Amino acid sequence: DLSKAKSDSVFEFFKEGRLYDYVITVCDETAAGQCPVFPGITKRLHWPFMDPEALSSAHQEKLEALRDIRNQIREKVRDWFKTLS
Repeated sequence: DLSKAKSDSVFEFFKEGRLYDYVITVCDETAAGQCPVFPGITKRLHWPFMDPEALSSAHQEKLEALRDIRNQIREKVRDWFKTLS
């Protein structure tokens, strides 16, 4: 149950000294300009996926759509891992 989950602040990570080689944003194309910026990133990848907040169907249909988005992200990550040396 993720109902009480919240997004973490990118700036909190930066203040903690966390640095990343890659950042992958998954905002849909309409929200791409609002994706967070990570300072000092070597490589930034943008993989647009449908925004789950935009889903306005019945609960079961929304759940199926969310699972589909999850599966698309999983497949994209698996394909990306195969390209890394």
